[in-house]
Amino acid sequence: MTTACQGCRDGAAFELPFSMAFQPIVDLNTGTAFAYEALVRGSGGEGAGSVLSKVTEKNRYAFDQQCRAKAIELAATLRPQSDANLSINFMPNAVYEPRACIRLTLATASRFGFPLNRIIFEFTENEKVDVRHLLNILNVYKDMGFKTAIDDFGAGHSGLNLLAQFQPDIVKLDMDLIRGIDTDRAKRTIVRHTVAMLEELSITTVCEGIETVGELAALRDMGVCLIQGYVFGRPAFEQFLPPELPAAA
Repeated sequence: MTTACQGCRDGAAFELPFSMAFQPIVDLNTGTAFAYEALVRGSGGEGAGSVLSKVTEKNRYAFDQQCRAKAIELAATLRPQSDANLSINFMPNAVYEPRACIRLTLATASRFGFPLNRIIFEFTENEKVDVRHLLNILNVYKDMGFKTAIDDFGAGHSGLNLLAQFQPDIVKLDMDLIRGIDTDRAKRTIVRHTVAMLEELSITTVCEGIETVGELAALRDMGVCLIQGYVFGRPAFEQFLPPELPAAA
């Protein structure tokens, strides 16, 4: 047996029940949801920590697989007519061989009639991974028709070096770069030039963690169109809620 089956062969099951909350990524041009990000929650709506604290090196393969399937199933069931994308966080270190480990995802999408080109796989820079392994995963997903995204850009291990080797569809700027940007000249300069760089690379920018109308206005002035944050509402447990646009937006 090859390492392609290592997760199934050596991994433990993830037996704790869990569900998902969904938070919109809002398109400021239309006021509608460009995508909904699936965020793990306990089966009764408990915080992510109640689930993630149970993830170990032995069961992370099963957990990663179940997260993908649960997000697709809920998205297809809760909002079957939506044309918004579904953003799913994945764990690169839980993927042994991308074409083998994607089987459950493909089967679930097929069973619920969920289009592959509406699925965004995002990973965080905060998880240290072998870059060659990560690039292999991303290229396979791209070839299969999935969208890809780097989350927390600017706060992790790879940064610009990774971006030079692979250009995802979406880059989500780390929220620490966004917090208080309306009153911080240095942050505005950094974000403005980062957005320009991403645009030149044909990469869509998402700014996350926006909590105030001032932050929203500063980003809008920079030409940022896709926004995620509490300014539009908190993640909704097992619901796809429309964005709540602030009055000053």
